[in-house]
Amino acid sequence: MDTIRVTVWGEYRHEKRNPAVAAVYPDGMHNTIAGALRKQSGFSVRTATLDEPEHGLTDDVLNTTDVLTWWGHVAHNEVRDEIVAKVRQRVWEGMGLIVLHSGHFSKIFKSLMGTSCDLKWREAGENERIWVVEPGHPIAEGLGETIELEHEEMYGERFDIPQPETLVFVSWFKGGEVFRSGCCYTRGKGRIFYFRPGHETFPTYHHPDVQRVIANAVRWAAQPPAPKVVFGNVKPREELAVVQES
Repeated sequence: MDTIRVTVWGEYRHEKRNPAVAAVYPDGMHNTIAGALRKQSGFSVRTATLDEPEHGLTDDVLNTTDVLTWWGHVAHNEVRDEIVAKVRQRVWEGMGLIVLHSGHFSKIFKSLMGTSCDLKWREAGENERIWVVEPGHPIAEGLGETIELEHEEMYGERFDIPQPETLVFVSWFKGGEVFRSGCCYTRGKGRIFYFRPGHETFPTYHHPDVQRVIANAVRWAAQPPAPKVVFGNVKPREELAVVQES
């Protein structure tokens, strides 16, 4: 794959309603994430938001997206079910999906996980230490042992998700909780990565290590198409003796 076609999807509601969020992300979180990805070689990046027609995820957009990133929070229920179904189908067909922070409660993530995806949380602006527990994984490339975030929202276990196929990161918070914060899955032919940090009132998506993780995750999720699998009725490979039914 020469160029990875990335669509950065953002709810884009907090930035328009909350001055504190607008001060951190004046052009929207989606544009901050997209801007960092555009600095990477080999990416073609566009954005889409909730209030665009079809939430910006038309058939043409989805069919020309190799990896979709997703951030949502206050308007999960406004995402139309038929759009969720189209995104899910594209993941099964091989599109990568990177789910960020409060996107754990999005319709698309819950439908692909098959669980509530619920968790503990606390907004106290405490520091988060993200431990790299799988340093050889492509998503951890270029990182040290930890990512240090001065202020973040706490997410704590139990996180009601299926057991990750690979757990790349585990977070520790000043208040004492821990959390599985970097989780890899496969659904159909598509790769999915959930990455925890990204509360809207903190400058998390400006952090160079967070930007590195998202870029690494995009590359990991944009794997070449899986080999064709044959389903249904097939002819025998060897000659069979015909058995007559009585």
